[in-house]
Amino acid sequence: MFNLKNKNILVTGGAGFVGGHLVEELVKLKANVIVADINFDKKSYLSRTYEIDKKCVLIKQDICDYKKLLILIKKYKINFIFHLAAQALVEDAYINPKYTLENNIISTINVLEAVRLNPQIKGVVVASSDKAYGKLNKNQYIETDPLSGDHPYDTSKSVTDLLSTTYYKTYKIPVVVTRFGNIYGEGDLNFSRIIPGIMESIIKNSELRIRSNGKYVRDYLYVKDVVNGYLLLAQNIETVRGEVFNFGSDETLTVIEVIKLVEKILNKKINYKILNTAHNEIPYQSLDYSKIKKSLGWKPKENIKSTVEKIFSWYKNLKYKNEKR
Repeated sequence: MFNLKNKNILVTGGAGFVGGHLVEELVKLKANVIVADINFDKKSYLSRTYEIDKKCVLIKQDICDYKKLLILIKKYKINFIFHLAAQALVEDAYINPKYTLENNIISTINVLEAVRLNPQIKGVVVASSDKAYGKLNKNQYIETDPLSGDHPYDTSKSVTDLLSTTYYKTYKIPVVVTRFGNIYGEGDLNFSRIIPGIMESIIKNSELRIRSNGKYVRDYLYVKDVVNGYLLLAQNIETVRGEVFNFGSDETLTVIEVIKLVEKILNKKINYKILNTAHNEIPYQSLDYSKIKKSLGWKPKENIKSTVEKIFSWYKNLKYKNEKR
């Protein structure tokens, strides 16, 4: 088993929603954490984690700059990489496809190439998405299903995955790909997503504007379950290298079902409006996670009912005044 303690760990996109939770856990494991990100938001989960800046190295850097990435890896003698940096919003990808494709694909090429050229790097976990599958005519996706992304964000993830498996098959680099559904939890500042949008709507007593028709179905997976999955793969990198793993959920819900569930748990009325303006969204997506469950024993420990009160508490402590949507 690969021990993360005292290892020099690079987390690309570590100031983001999931990245912040991952960095927090790596620090607890006594890893030497280097965070590379282009944006350090003072409201982010990472920034609001007590004295986190004293416990890891924070570097404002674009991973698409290959030369700077190599300098960083050499300077900090990186042993392992979690590659989370990405443009992760479907709607933003529709508006700015060039940026999304360049950012998500080039950053991944740079990380994989850096691993190929630096044998002291013992592994890389690549964060992907259920969107890599595109629209498949089935309810649950398995890892061997074709990658059929046919819109900017979906395609960027399909290519990311293909690049990762290509580098493994050609160069045998220690890479593993992870695919997740909708991740929710404390610290998600993208208020166009349903859980943060609900929290903001309740706190501000404002109308929740739903971009879809409210009937789209997704897996909902708590962020700390995701982080546990990342760590499990890193610790077992020698046995999972070259593999792809789905991380699914036992909560596969429509947007409206999520709203009703949160209303019931928090005893709050949520006023919402269906806009039906979403672009390039897939009506139904759910991931079969039996492979990771069988291989490493992973399964989600949390659900919306067990987490929504503490998530709501986190958002209540945010300063919403003059916040832009």
